[in-house]
Amino acid sequence: MPVRYLLILGAFLISMLMWIDRACIAAAESDIREDLGFTDNQMAWVMGAFTLGYALFQVPSGKLAGRFGPRAVMTGVCIAWSLFTGLTGVLRSFAGLVGVRFLFGMGEAGGYPTTSQAISSWLPVQERGITNSLIFSGGRLGAALAMPGVVWLIAVTGGWQQAFFFLGGVGLFVAIAWWLLFRDLPEKHFAVSDREKEHIIKNRSATSKEEEATLTPPKTTLRQILSTPTMWMLMVQYVAHNFTFFFVASWFFKYIRDGYSLTKEQAGFYAMFPLLCGVAGNWLAGLMVDYLYSKGHWNLSRRLPAIIGFILAAIGMSTCIQMGTVETAVAAMCLAIFGSDMVLSPSWTTCLDIGGKNAGVVSGAMNMVGNLGAFSTALAFPYLNSWAGSHEPFFYLAAGLNVVAILMWLAIRPDTPISD
Repeated sequence: MPVRYLLILGAFLISMLMWIDRACIAAAESDIREDLGFTDNQMAWVMGAFTLGYALFQVPSGKLAGRFGPRAVMTGVCIAWSLFTGLTGVLRSFAGLVGVRFLFGMGEAGGYPTTSQAISSWLPVQERGITNSLIFSGGRLGAALAMPGVVWLIAVTGGWQQAFFFLGGVGLFVAIAWWLLFRDLPEKHFAVSDREKEHIIKNRSATSKEEEATLTPPKTTLRQILSTPTMWMLMVQYVAHNFTFFFVASWFFKYIRDGYSLTKEQAGFYAMFPLLCGVAGNWLAGLMVDYLYSKGHWNLSRRLPAIIGFILAAIGMSTCIQMGTVETAVAAMCLAIFGSDMVLSPSWTTCLDIGGKNAGVVSGAMNMVGNLGAFSTALAFPYLNSWAGSHEPFFYLAAGLNVVAILMWLAIRPDTPISD
């Protein structure tokens, strides 16, 4: 088996654990709120603090991955987020919990930018679409497992605090395994054959093979990166994606539990289905990206899956609020998240396209601004309901953002590198 496939497996498992740790607070929300006496609006800030820390440290962590390499940075990322996951179960004040969730977000911020940096060195261009899909589907699978799994873990371990301690310990184990088994470049890995090494180097870039062989990053500044129209359009469309997706990873559990009078176990069971549909959307989009690219349709291979995805997400979000039963509401959300997750592979593959050796910074910039959408979701859902007396404004706002994202993808140029 090619060693790069083991890299994909490792990144898949890390992605899964990242989302288990970040989504577990949604499944534990009622236990935390009842134990600590928090209101819905206070829990909104606890959830939102993660997304704010996560967003603000995307670019710095991407730069660290480019400078020090994904081996050291990912090890540090795993250690940081695992420690703050465990500390979540220690603190009992509102300010303390908001602070530690902000630090948890900072710790996880380097996960996907560092993964992008590893992919840009380890994967041929023609394999990156499905690779991104597989890695992100690991996150969705982790979030899906977190919904019923954390409810079960809380019951087994004796409380929500103990569940967070356990998950923190698992993360520390993963950090050790990554450091021992991964290397920044396939050229330096002890198990990579000469044949695989040659194949990776030959196909690592769609443009300049000679420049790629040096693996020396061009002097592209953050200001230059942020001055390109494609970069800004990528960030705007990723806001729409995150605004939609983070709802199902944060408030959807509570929405169906309270709206349809479910038990925690029932809500956890129903809440995992949209996330599983996200896995399917990831895989479909990844296959589309690589297939259309192999046929010579570079721009279309990124644009078409994303546009289809945002259309489905807009339909799903606008219809979910109209449903009268939990089954039909979940079905509408399944459509929305299936579509929303079709956006991931083209988005992150485009970051590799236009970023090249700056892939960590470019993907970090997109994820930074995009996760401000997740931060907005955490606050908008309870606050809009308090203001309007209904959840309808939130769902229609999400649908509208997805329509805006469609317009962005009609103009995004994946075939134009930032260096040009």
